[in-house]
Amino acid sequence: MDAGRRDALRPGADDTHLEPLMQRRHALAAMSGMTLGACPALGRASDARLVFAAASLQDALRGIGQDWAARGHALPRFAFAASSALARQVVQGAPADLFLSADEAWMDYLQQRDLIVPETRVSPVGNALVLIAPAQRARPVALGRGTDLAALLGPDGRLAAGDPAHVPAGRYAQAALEWMGQWPAIRPRLARADNVRAALLLVERGEAPLGIVYATDAAASRGARVIGTFPPESHPPITYPFALTRRAAGDAQARALLAFLAGPDAAPGWRRFGFPLAQ
Repeated sequence: MDAGRRDALRPGADDTHLEPLMQRRHALAAMSGMTLGACPALGRASDARLVFAAASLQDALRGIGQDWAARGHALPRFAFAASSALARQVVQGAPADLFLSADEAWMDYLQQRDLIVPETRVSPVGNALVLIAPAQRARPVALGRGTDLAALLGPDGRLAAGDPAHVPAGRYAQAALEWMGQWPAIRPRLARADNVRAALLLVERGEAPLGIVYATDAAASRGARVIGTFPPESHPPITYPFALTRRAAGDAQARALLAFLAGPDAAPGWRRFGFPLAQ
């Protein structure tokens, strides 16, 4: 991918005219799109650390969080949503101790604002991008530059994906569709979801005949099946950067939690849920 296309996928590269809309959408995400594990409120407890994490990490993190608690620590509290919504909440002062993003760009967004501790930043896991269909209509598709996804959608079908304006999975999807030469045809037919799990749900319910999600989300689904995997060269590498937030810079327990999540003790949990480890 050339520099121009990479820049176009970064937060803020083309969203000046979208800012009022994005502010409204992220405010709504903060109120209704965010899901919390182990605690219904965002208030900071004395021992439990609050982790803001991309929606695609939720199944794995709930299990890995239990592994952490089994070692005698307080069970972490997790807030799951689109990385963009979480990053903007950190900017607005949300009391997160750790930020786990679904792409490097939203971690850059916080680092540029001095809201993370840069030396703690690490990208321990990755993912793959897949095309899914409702389970009962799943037929394998070879994905390449000549694949006509518009034809596969049929005359009225829409393609479910995270909104490329602010969802990392949507940015990767746009990059893959551009590589295929399909973006001009698919763009007006995109069912733009607020996060990757919402895109998955549209396909599971049969509201969209096709969708683009992460491989790990598809693997956890009962109602959707993978019908094709996008070639790695079709989009930027999918990596998940983790970091300590600036407000938790002096918190030894938060640092220990980050080291656990990014270290060898959590590796079996990541593998169990299909996340490839960084080389």
